[in-house]
Parts: sequence; C-alpha cells; structure tokens
Amino acid sequence: MQVIKRDGTVVEYDRAKIRTAIGKANAEMEEAQRVSAEEVEAILAYIEGKKRKRMLVEDIQDIIEEKLMEQGHYELAKTYIIYRYNRALVRKANTTDEAILSLISNSNKDVMEENSNKNALAAATQRDLIAGEVSKDLTRRILLPEKISKAHEDGVLHFHDADYFIQPIFNCCLINIGDMLDNGTVMNGKLIESPKSFQVACTVVTQIIAAVACSQYGGQSVDIRHLGKYLRLTRKKFERILDETCSDLTAEQRKALVDERIRDELKSGVQTIQYQINTLMTTNGQSPFVTLFLYLDKDDEYIEENASIIEEILRQRYEGIKNEKGVYITPAFPKLVYVLDEHNCLKGGKYDYLTELAVKCSAKRLYPDYISAKKMREVYAGNVFSPMGCRSFLSPWKDENGNYKFEGRFNQGVVSINLPQIGILAGGDEDKFWKLFDERLELCREALMCRHRALLGTKSDVSPIHWQYGAIARLGKGEVIDKLLFDGYSTLSLGYIGLYEVTKLMTGVSQTEGKGSEFALRVMQHMRDKTDEWKRESGLGFALYGTPAESLCYRFARIDKEKFGTIEDVTDKGYYTNSYHVDVRENIDAFSKFAFEAQFQKISSGGCISYVEIPNMQNNLEAMEEVVRFIYDNIQYAEFNTKSDYCHVCGWDGEIIINENNEWECPNCHNKDHKKMNVTRRTCGYLGENFWNLGKTKEIKARVLHL
Repeated sequence: MQVIKRDGTVVEYDRAKIRTAIGKANAEMEEAQRVSAEEVEAILAYIEGKKRKRMLVEDIQDIIEEKLMEQGHYELAKTYIIYRYNRALVRKANTTDEAILSLISNSNKDVMEENSNKNALAAATQRDLIAGEVSKDLTRRILLPEKISKAHEDGVLHFHDADYFIQPIFNCCLINIGDMLDNGTVMNGKLIESPKSFQVACTVVTQIIAAVACSQYGGQSVDIRHLGKYLRLTRKKFERILDETCSDLTAEQRKALVDERIRDELKSGVQTIQYQINTLMTTNGQSPFVTLFLYLDKDDEYIEENASIIEEILRQRYEGIKNEKGVYITPAFPKLVYVLDEHNCLKGGKYDYLTELAVKCSAKRLYPDYISAKKMREVYAGNVFSPMGCRSFLSPWKDENGNYKFEGRFNQGVVSINLPQIGILAGGDEDKFWKLFDERLELCREALMCRHRALLGTKSDVSPIHWQYGAIARLGKGEVIDKLLFDGYSTLSLGYIGLYEVTKLMTGVSQTEGKGSEFALRVMQHMRDKTDEWKRESGLGFALYGTPAESLCYRFARIDKEKFGTIEDVTDKGYYTNSYHVDVRENIDAFSKFAFEAQFQKISSGGCISYVEIPNMQNNLEAMEEVVRFIYDNIQYAEFNTKSDYCHVCGWDGEIIINENNEWECPNCHNKDHKKMNVTRRTCGYLGENFWNLGKTKEIKARVLHL
C-alpha cells in the first residue's frame, strides 16, 4: 500500500510510523488507560485489511481515532486528536519573526539578492520586503493548499512571487502603449491626452511605466515603434513654424534647421526615458522592471523615424549613466531587446549600421539581447513581438476580427519544477522517474490554478491603469477582469530548472551527448505536451517557460544538498543549470551552443533565452558580429555574457587593469584594494563577495565554482 502525504507526494506504507504516533499519545496516559500492543496490532490489521492501493494520510488518522474509541480508549483517542492537532499547528506556525528581523539586520540573503532592481538596504524597499514576508507567511499557512506549500518548502516546485499572492495582481505584461498614447489615458484621476510631440510622448511613456509597475509584481515591455509617429509630428510642427516665421530661408536651410531641432528633441526624449526609468522608485521600493523592444518592421510607415529612435537609444546606452561619483556606469534598466531581420542582419541590409551599433553596445554594456525575426516567425505563426519583462512569451491570439494581438496581454503567474530532485529520487529508474515526474507536474498544475483562481472575480478598480485606462484593457468601473483570464488571452507559465543535472542523473552523460540529448528532448517534450493538454482541458493559456531565475538555481540546489547530500556534478556545484542550458563548464563554442539549444527553444515557446560568454568583448567586435549573423539564421532569442569588473570605491564598471607591479588597479580612481572590487556575471547573476584564486593569478574569482 502507498500513502499520499499532505504535500501530495506518495510514499510506501510504514506501520512503524503509526506505532510511533500512537505510542506518543499512549505515553501521556495512566497505565490503566493505555492501549495494549495487541490492540495496536488490531488497528494496524484493520488498516492493512482494506487492501487499498493508496490511502490518504488523513484517512489513516481518522481510522486510528475511530478504532481507539471503539476499544473504549476515549481519553487516549482525545489525546491522539490533540497530538494530531498540535502537529497541524506546528505545520502552520507563524515564521515571520525571524525572517523580518533578518531583513532588518541585512542578513536575509535569499530575499535581499532575489531581485536585481531592488536595493534591499533602502527603507522603502525594506518596507515592501517586510510586508512581503508577512504575505508569504499567510500564503503558506492559509491561502495555499497545504500540499502546495509543503512542495514549495521541500523544493519540489517553486511558487514564484508568493509575497504578492495575497493581492489580486499579476506577473508580467506587454503594455498596449500605442492605444494609451493615441487615445489618451488617466493617471491618479487626471486625464492624459494624446501627446503632440515626441518629448511629451516619451514623458507620458515613463509615467505609464511607473504607474503600471506599482500595480503588478513582474516586468513590463514597451514597443518603441509607437513613438515614431510622434517624432514625425514634431518634425511637422518645426517645419510649420519655420514656414510661418522664416520664409526668407531656402528649403535646404529650413531642412537643416529642422534636422538640428529633431536631433535635440530625439536626444532629450530618449534621455527622458532612460533617466526617468533609472530614477523612478515605485511603491514597492524598486526601479521599474522595463524592457524596450527595438524592432524595425519593414511595413511600418514610420520606419525611418523609428530607426532614428533605436539609434539614439543604443548611443545613450553605450555611453551609460553617471553615478554619484560622476562615472559612467551600465544602468540595469531599461533592458533592451533588438530584433534582427532581413534589412539589419549584417548581410548588406539598409539598417546594418544599427546592428553594428547594437553589437558595439553589447560589447560594452551587455545589452541589447537579440531576437531573430526569421526564427520567431517559424514558431509564432509569422508574428514578431516582444517578450514580457520576465522574458516569457505569449501564445498567438486573435481578436474577434481575426487579427493577432500581443500588446495588452499578460502573464497570470509562474510555477517552476525542480527536475534534478526527480532524478535523484528516481535513482536511474526510468519507470519511477516518469511516474514521479507526472505526479509533480500535476502539483505544478494545481499551483498554477491557485494563481488563476486568485485573479478570478477581480474588479477593474483594483488597478485602473491596467484594466480601465488601456495598459491591458478599457473595462468599465466595477467590471470584473475574468474574460481576460480565459481562452489563452493571458498565460500561466510552467518553469523548469536543471535539465542538465536530471539528464546526467538519469543517463550518466550531458544533454549534449547522444543518449543524453534524446532523454533531455523527451523531458522537454513531455512538459510541453502536458501544458498543451492542460490548455485544451481548461481553456487557459498554459505555456512552457525557460525560467530566467538565477537565484532559484541556487535555492533548489541548496535544498537538495541538505536533503540528499553531495552528489557529484549535481549538488556538489552549489547551483543547478538554468532551464535547458548547456552546463557552463562544457567545452563548447558559441555557434555549437546556439545551434544545440535552438531545438529546445522551439519546445519552450512560452519563454526561452540562450547565451554565450565571450571574453574581451570590446576587442572581439568582428567575432560578435559573426555570432549575430548566426543568431539570425539559427536561434530565436540570445544574449552575450562576459565578466564585468566593478570598483566599489568610485563605481567604475569598465575593465580593471593589471599595473606594472602586477596588482589589480582601477583605472579611474587607482584603487588597488581587490576586496573593494567585484566581478559579476550575467551567466548566473552572482553578486556576492569575490576573492583571489589560490594562485593569485590575474583574475578575481567568485566563490561559486563555475565562475
């Protein structure tokens, strides 16, 4: 017989555990009131005599209470009930005190390092984090089913953003910025009309971004194609003014003056976006998590204006933003996603100059990321659109007129599954693996349905900027949002961590080798088939999503190491490999890595991103351009990584030099204290303390081995 525990896991029936539980209650009774060994055996025989294949642990406990009373042991039954009740209280105990105190003392690293856009030392951020700990506690003890909470605690799955589950808000979205600019919007009860110039449009965009960020917990994306119209409006305004006031000028002179004014307006508008985003603080104490989508659509009537806007965005990102020391640094936001298409894929296209600038910008500032329009159209019914701020992708969806729509849609929430833990428990037994895999996928589905049900019945008044004034919809006051939760309009994302490790556990080899590749693809396809099945059965937009959650890679690995000990090439590393990615220690070139991972991106259509790490990027522009050409033809979504040196004395984030005395030295402030320099990598997001390697060679290494 098997026993179904409260967290949904299935274990073999163990009569010794029943003896122990009854024994603890028995020990509190006087001798005359105690149950005998024979009576305990009778209870066990009754349970086992049912010959059930499976029983709920609660049903077993009910039988014990019932049989104790039948035997006349009423006091003992009462004591057993109290024992059972106390155990339930322990499971539901409030645990916020320690978590909150550790936040205040700046020692809660799990929470403090979870989000790159949160300064956990700032009072405003701490206020939000403290509220989040209370919310997580209520979610764990009361709001979520016990088996989901237990599965989260045990690292079976990760219920993302539990600190916001108590509120009827969602994850990420694609803002319908075109509708909000063209038709106006309302913020704080004030009407914002359609802008009449480019700079005003840029200001309105940043106001919308701030308002949206305050009422959701994930990222947001803005397609800058909608700004081209307003740059042309500005040009026409300047031309009209000059025609009216400077009729004595030649056409060439007027054009030169207009071009100069447009350059100033363009620079100021883009600067407004960049500086506003980086100086705004939302109500949860963080900078808005924003992605700008840089796409030149060949059918766009404002393509020339948008080319100018993209060029200025890239120029300003390349320059960086000055910190408090006056040093130009790389801002975390807005993130940039640049689309490669026929006219800008570095094969002689008209807009190749923009891609050359993008590569130069990536070499210095790590952004933009790259999307291949060619490969994306193959997966998404001919469409090209932005990922949401969290890098998840929406499924194609048509409105009542048969037109595809992506902007104004959103993600309801994310739950990620721990693949390596399944492999550890399966111990190489494939039958056991697939059985346990399905059980845990079902748990993930239930957890995602909790996200969905939490949003049902939400009224538009909860966030007018989203539901009433255009960011997502234009519903009436008091109208519920339910119609936007069904029929695939919004998504529910199943994330996954550790395909490399589970493949190694089950096959003994990496997913890049023969039988490893076959197994890894089966695992991926199985998850995709499950999400498709859930979608058909429920009418909800379930999707498979390669979770870009670096901190989760460490959380799962830490939990499993505590549970199962050190396992070579699995828990011994201190991290799990993110989603489907090839392990960072494998000797694989950039082209082979992208070509290999492309097959997983097609399956993980609800969200995917691949990366390669290139040393000395600023001295490798030709190589990077070659990789960009390869991206266009071979993989949908990719980024470059490298190590990024950082001086804590002055804020310099360029390359740290080795001076003539073979010492590390900041070229800006000449600091030589290596303890005040960090090396960070986008590969995993590690931001901890760094140290010299054992040989004190010309490299500062992070504590995590794979760095």
